[in-house]
Amino acid sequence: MSLSQLLRRPLVGRGGEAVGRLSDVIVRLRGRDYPMVTGLVARVGRGEVFLPVEQVAGFDGAQVQLTSEVVDLRPFERREGEVLLRADVLGHRVLDVADVELVRAHDLRLRQGPDGWVVDGLDTHPHRPRVFGLVGGQAQQQWRDWKSFEPLIGHARSAHVRGPFGRLGRLKAADIADLLEDANRTESHEILETVHADPELEADVFEELEPDSQTRLLREKSDQEIAEVLTRMRADDAADAINDLPQARRQPVLDALPVGQRTKVLTLMGFNPSSAGGLMSLDILTAAPSCTVSQALSLVSEARTLQPEALVSVHVVEEGNRLIGTATVVVLLQADPGAALEQVMVTEPVRVLPDSDVEDVALLMTDYNLLTVPVVDEGDRILGVITVDDILETVIPEDWRRREPAPHPAHRAEEIAPSERPNVTDTRE
Repeated sequence: MSLSQLLRRPLVGRGGEAVGRLSDVIVRLRGRDYPMVTGLVARVGRGEVFLPVEQVAGFDGAQVQLTSEVVDLRPFERREGEVLLRADVLGHRVLDVADVELVRAHDLRLRQGPDGWVVDGLDTHPHRPRVFGLVGGQAQQQWRDWKSFEPLIGHARSAHVRGPFGRLGRLKAADIADLLEDANRTESHEILETVHADPELEADVFEELEPDSQTRLLREKSDQEIAEVLTRMRADDAADAINDLPQARRQPVLDALPVGQRTKVLTLMGFNPSSAGGLMSLDILTAAPSCTVSQALSLVSEARTLQPEALVSVHVVEEGNRLIGTATVVVLLQADPGAALEQVMVTEPVRVLPDSDVEDVALLMTDYNLLTVPVVDEGDRILGVITVDDILETVIPEDWRRREPAPHPAHRAEEIAPSERPNVTDTRE
């Protein structure tokens, strides 16, 4: 039975007396189980009242048959944790977990289980209206399993019922960023509230956002809240984020940052954002030329606070932090563990100055097949490192970023096997 078929059906008592019309269906979310129907909202006269599901004899036919004509006429009031299928889900967007996109719920399917009615399917395809004179009428509904979706994105009243994280926290940061860029204001607020439960994931998500979206969402936070997010972001991304904030908010946010992160951010803000200095990360792994291969690999293993993308090479420096060579992790893994770095390193490594144009850096990395390139000053003292992902993010044309993603394959209509239907035991208290 589809929800659209049920809505506005007459409610009749045991003796056939008209009681009212069905206005909504009440369910309780139960985690990974299917939501269970606990009652109905009936329109009686000009008001709405509650009917427990136990008072429903059946949904079959053109009318909803009740077991009694007796109706509690007190106005309906939603209880904590209750979800209204028409008001909260129908016509609203839900998260398609498999395809990582927000889709609209055009209809819902109810099915009777051993112990009651549950919602087990959802249709995300718009229904074509019937056209007079044409054969076929309305398009056949394409049901998918309710469990393929994370329901009620953008409806804070039921957010706590899904738990503090739901399945949203299992998505990659880039996927959540894409959702935020597609979400409306209400939806984005709830997504961010959910992601906020994992501060590291929240920082990763903000790093993946397009600058316009990042600035829009950050501006809605307090200075302290912005600082909490930027503290966990890479210093170069945090510097870009502060530069994009309104002028009046930059200094208060900087003042709220921890000393270490503030120092890094201020250093990077001193460079042109479109130069190598503005793009570099300050996460650098350095070692002395006398360090053994085994010791260098231990340094890589222990560098858990550094950006992983910057750990593909060890930078060999001598006194004064002057860069004299580099050795990739692959070279180190294939070398004699007891050999010194000066025996296996690449001397005169490719490097760039802080004021080098980003396009020039990209060409160098392409010509020499580099995943990272160190940034040095005029005295060859190492300042930072640029990673290939940062270069790609900068040089990819804007119209490529905004292109429509490839369409997902059509989903098969999913039927729920009887053995998979849950035992329904919850009732409205």
